[in-house]
Amino acid sequence: MELRQLEYLVAVAEEASFTRAAQRVHISQSGVSAQVRQLERELGAELFDRSGRNATPTQAGKAALVHARAVLAAAAAIRQAVDDVTGLLSGQLTVGMVTACTITGLFDALDAFHRAHPGVTLTVVEGSAAELADRARAGVLDLALIGVAGALPEGLDGFPIVSEGLVAAVPPSHPLADRTAVALSDLSAFPLICMPPGAGIRAAFDQSCRALNVTPVVALEASAAATLGDLAARGLGVAILSETMAVAFAGRLRAVPIADARTPALLALAWKPPPAPAAAELIRHCRHAFNEVISASLG
Repeated sequence: MELRQLEYLVAVAEEASFTRAAQRVHISQSGVSAQVRQLERELGAELFDRSGRNATPTQAGKAALVHARAVLAAAAAIRQAVDDVTGLLSGQLTVGMVTACTITGLFDALDAFHRAHPGVTLTVVEGSAAELADRARAGVLDLALIGVAGALPEGLDGFPIVSEGLVAAVPPSHPLADRTAVALSDLSAFPLICMPPGAGIRAAFDQSCRALNVTPVVALEASAAATLGDLAARGLGVAILSETMAVAFAGRLRAVPIADARTPALLALAWKPPPAPAAAELIRHCRHAFNEVISASLG
């Protein structure tokens, strides 16, 4: 008894035809018929009633089908188990990250994974949060570090790394610089410098504005936080940043919390479920690396 004979048995039963079964398994009809006949001789019983237009399983055939399907499923599970192991030894992972990412936890995870599994080729690409989420949903990216507004995009699994509020970053001489907090409506009087649509921080800002029917004036857009800060430091507008981003400009800019920006800006690791074995292993490294970074910042 061979696996291919069981495969042909199931194909004939499901197609109710030796001809269609042969087309399904990509061999000749005579080949399928011969293998099923050999299986019948080995089992000592006819497995199909061939008297009508369709091939109908006999009682013996029905009994055999139950176990044939179980054997084929077990064989597939064995192949998958081996693939799961070899997938950690070779292959390729494509990781996306938001443009100008400086999150050391991701870099530490990539380094640890590469040292543990040198046979897996790592490819890292940059893009906007929206682009990366779409590519992760399509299966083009195995993993993506993205900025999102309030929650993970639909169709993706993942976990948040950072959740923080938005600030208005202004030079020390700006009229808002001495405020302890500002409202979104306060910002309507000033030109704003924001990340472009598709960025997580921009989405959080836009959602917060829509919730309060506030219409901001976005004068300048840039994808990198460093660019936003430099433009704001030169007096070209109020930069909308996350709390963490604003830390880099301490001394040059004052970070004023936006009190009524209710949608938090999240930095999250996301993937299309279920992750491939190698991707799951990289996710494990990421969890460990990010936990270490967070613990160090708290300590």
